[in-house]
Amino acid sequence: MTNFNLIDNTTIPVIGFGVFMVPNNGPTEEAVSIALKEGYRLIDTAAAYQNESDVGKAVKKSGISREEIYVTSKLWLQDYGYEAAKKTIDSSLSKLGLDYIDLYLLHQPYGDTAGAWKALEEAVRAGKIRSIGVSNHTVKFLDKLLPKMEILLAVNQMECNPYFQQKELREYLAKYNIRMEAWYPLGHANR
Repeated sequence: MTNFNLIDNTTIPVIGFGVFMVPNNGPTEEAVSIALKEGYRLIDTAAAYQNESDVGKAVKKSGISREEIYVTSKLWLQDYGYEAAKKTIDSSLSKLGLDYIDLYLLHQPYGDTAGAWKALEEAVRAGKIRSIGVSNHTVKFLDKLLPKMEILLAVNQMECNPYFQQKELREYLAKYNIRMEAWYPLGHANR
């Protein structure tokens, strides 16, 4: 699997497997297990997906060394703010059953993103998270958050595909050497 370098001297696999809308308590574990057997090494979940525990079970049962599997999770809006974010990061680690999360994202650009970001930075310094970033943040939202960062985001996960190319955002991210990670990279299959 090919990897991209990130600004924080880590790498991220080029292709990943997401578990949005896959139910917990079996189906996610099975899907992730199959994905790992087929060669996927990036697994993307989120607190809001409510399936972090199944992702963790599949990672543990895979027989693949933890260092070879890249796990992404995301903090949801109700957990923004410094104190709430700290608790949720620990909750994600516990549900996943992991010592660290490779990439942890602010899932949406609303609410106390600055407080949540501070908690993410603290978790990086504590070794709980390797890389931090955001999801669904446009230029407008990034302009507000960037001045409040001590650790620059490594990734912005956004919808990006041939039908929605995000040219302005990609140019903005390139100025800071921030990677764009696409969700719906082939579009919604509705065109």
